[in-house]
Amino acid sequence: MTQKTVTWNKSSWQNYTALQQPKWPDQEKFNQVIESISALPPLVFAGEIRELKKLLAKAVNGDAFLLQGGDCSEEFANCTAPNIRETLKVLLQMAVILTYAGGKPVVKVGRIAGQYAKPRSSDTEVVDGVEIPSYRGDMANSIEPAEEARIPDPERMLKGYYLSASTLNLLRAFTRGGFAALHRVHAWNQEFVKQSPMGRSYERLANQLSQALDFMETIGISTDIPQLKQAQFFTSHEALFLGYEEALTRQDSTTGDWYDCSAHMLWIGDRTRQIDGAHIEFLRGVLNPLGMKIGPKHDIDDILAIIEKLNPENEPGRISLITRFGAKGIEQYLPQLIRAMKKEGHHVVWTCDPMHANTFTATSGHKTRNFDDILAELRCFFEIHWSEGTVPGGVHFELTGNNVTECVGGARQLVDDQLSEKYLTTCDPRLNAEQSLEMAFQISEMIRR
Repeated sequence: MTQKTVTWNKSSWQNYTALQQPKWPDQEKFNQVIESISALPPLVFAGEIRELKKLLAKAVNGDAFLLQGGDCSEEFANCTAPNIRETLKVLLQMAVILTYAGGKPVVKVGRIAGQYAKPRSSDTEVVDGVEIPSYRGDMANSIEPAEEARIPDPERMLKGYYLSASTLNLLRAFTRGGFAALHRVHAWNQEFVKQSPMGRSYERLANQLSQALDFMETIGISTDIPQLKQAQFFTSHEALFLGYEEALTRQDSTTGDWYDCSAHMLWIGDRTRQIDGAHIEFLRGVLNPLGMKIGPKHDIDDILAIIEKLNPENEPGRISLITRFGAKGIEQYLPQLIRAMKKEGHHVVWTCDPMHANTFTATSGHKTRNFDDILAELRCFFEIHWSEGTVPGGVHFELTGNNVTECVGGARQLVDDQLSEKYLTTCDPRLNAEQSLEMAFQISEMIRR
C-alpha cells in the first residue's frame, strides 16, 4: 500500500490554486517546453530516492544526522566546475567534521542541481521608480532590473534542466571517482581557509583521520573500499514551479510508484504549504522524502493536517520539518510544535534552518546575518530537543565554498564595513567556507552529547 490515493495523478494539482507561479505570457510556448522536458531522461533515479529515505529514517531516531546546504538560489552563470567543486568541498569537510568529531553518520544533501526558482512576497517590485515583475529565479526570468528581462520565459526551465543535469554529472564524477575519498581530506581544505583558526583545526582533524587510515593499512585492513573511496551525496530543491516538477515526475518501472525525478529530496516553503493548495496536492502523490519549512507564522493544526495528508502511513524518513524561527523566536515556537508532533506520534526528522529568520539589514545597506545569531538558534534548537526528549536530527544552511563576505561575525569577526568586499549573492547572504567549518565544529560538539 502506498501513500497516494486512486484520485491522485501527476497533473491533479492543476485543479487546485497554485501560488508563486510565474505569469508565463505565452501558454503555447510553455506547453511546448513542458512537453520537451517530459520526454527527457530523469535527473535522478527512484532507487537513489529510496536510499535517501532509508538514511533519513535513521535520522528520525538519532542514528544519523542530516546535513543540508548550498546556495540560496542557484544562478545559471555560476554553474561552473569550480563553483560546483567548492560547494561540494565544504559540504564534504563539514560532513567529515560532524562524523569524526560528532560520532554519527552524516546524510549529505545539497541545495544544488535545481534550486533555480525562488518564491517572492510580491509579483512586482519598484526599481528606480519603475514597477517591474519580481525576479523569481533564473528558471523564470533574469535578475537584470529591466522590465523586458523580467518577463518570464519558459525556455529558461529547459536551460535549468540541462544545467541541473550537468551539475549532477559532475557531482557523480567527484563523489564516485576518487575526489571524495577520505584519503583526500587535506586536499579539500581551501587556500584562503588553511591559515585561519578553523582551517588549522580542520587540518588537525584531517591528520588524525589520515593516521587512522594509515594504521588500518599497516595492520592489514584494506582501505580500498567504496565506503572510504566514495561518498553518498544527494540533491534537493524547493518544489516551486509545478509544471517543471510534473514534467520530471516518472513512474518507477520496478514498483509502479511515482517519483519526482528532478531531485532526491524536495521541500515546500512557508508560502506554498496551503493544505488545499496545488503544491500539497502534487507532493502527496510522489514518494520522495519531503521537507517542510516552518516559520513563526505557522498554525499547528494546519501543520498536523498537512503531515497527515503527505504521510498518512507515518513512514519514517518521508517528512523532515525544517524550523526557521530565529534566535529570538525559537523558544516561543519550537517547544509547542514538538509537543504537538509527539502527541500525534508523527515520525519526522527535526531539522533547524538557522539562516532565514536571523536576516537583517546592516548599516552598509547589505542584507546580512550574524554568525552569533545563527549559532544561538542552533544551540537553542538542540537544547529544546534534549529538554523535550526528542531528537535534533539535522541542519539546513545557505552556504558557499567561495570566499564571500555576506554574513558578519565568525572567527575572523567580519564586520559591516567588510560586506562589500565580496558580497556576491543575488538572493540571501550565505556562510562562506571558513564560517561553515566553524559551524560544523560547533555542531559536532552538540551532536556528540
